[in-house]
Amino acid sequence: MTDLLPLLQDFYRDKLAELLRHEAGARLVGQYDANNTYQYIIGREETQLSWVGHAILDLGGEAPESSPASSPASRDSRAIFEGDAKAAQAFVDRWRVRVDAMANARHRNMLSIILGETLEQKRFFEQALAGDLDLLGRRPDHTGARVGSVMSTRWIE
Repeated sequence: MTDLLPLLQDFYRDKLAELLRHEAGARLVGQYDANNTYQYIIGREETQLSWVGHAILDLGGEAPESSPASSPASRDSRAIFEGDAKAAQAFVDRWRVRVDAMANARHRNMLSIILGETLEQKRFFEQALAGDLDLLGRRPDHTGARVGSVMSTRWIE
């Protein structure tokens, strides 16, 4: 039990770095469907961090405040998708053995769900890399061509 709190804090810190990486990627990927997928992923990661953060608080600890942001090495969407897919797999590889070895079933299951969702994120990035725009579902045939892009900044004054 004494190792549980530092493990959760390390996991939180690592997942927070992934969230910050995805926020940076979302600022650079303008294609609407891909950017919408980044927004979905970011929302899920915020939820995941709240789960882990509450578990840390329940154990009397504090969730780490921040983590160094990892900016994409390129502004090219394909390179960003590829980097994020590799990072997702590396995250799962780093944590799978440690999570599976946890004695606390509640926290092990919570982290296992997060690892599963991280693999789902990897699949999204791989689909985007392959040029698939139906990342979060198919559009009806009558909606026409997909045009336009998302701005990198929400508010412009």
